[in-house]
Amino acid sequence: MKLNYPNAQTIPLGVVVQRSPGVTRWTKFAWKASSVLPGAPDADWKILRTEDGVTEFHAATLPLTLYVSDAEAYAHELQARSPSVYVVLRPNDATADKPWSVALVTASPYEAQDYCDSAEELVEKVTMPEGLHAWIASFVDQHYEEEVFVKRRRKNMSVDQTEDGIGDPRIRQVSDVYRAPRRREVIN
Repeated sequence: MKLNYPNAQTIPLGVVVQRSPGVTRWTKFAWKASSVLPGAPDADWKILRTEDGVTEFHAATLPLTLYVSDAEAYAHELQARSPSVYVVLRPNDATADKPWSVALVTASPYEAQDYCDSAEELVEKVTMPEGLHAWIASFVDQHYEEEVFVKRRRKNMSVDQTEDGIGDPRIRQVSDVYRAPRRREVIN
């Protein structure tokens, strides 16, 4: 089901997954999302290259959709030292040669954090290519307006009270309420 969102923009984004030899005897291979390909055609675990036991696959092409409601998150990510997109991989038990399925690609660090809360998915941070960075920056410039900080002013404060902060006004006292207690003398 495709939903229409006003002012949303979408681009197809290919996900490159790297398989390298495992470093322990319990893990045969280590998998990670290594890069993205903006505007890539559809693919299903197409081998891109193999070198020294490391294989890179064009695992899938998913839509990267930017929403106006998430423009603040995109602006936050663009200010990072290394702006990135996030790839969410889910375990796929169907085949041993394709142990992961690409579930989502997002430019929002807030959405990626939501997927990190679950231990089921693998969330990989992948550096944005320059063209993708420019496209997202253009979207942010067009749709994001930083909210101006307005200091809240106190209301309903009565400043004409004469006994402001001096004891309980219901109890009548002749002397200072902050006086030190005196010791009572006992007469025999």
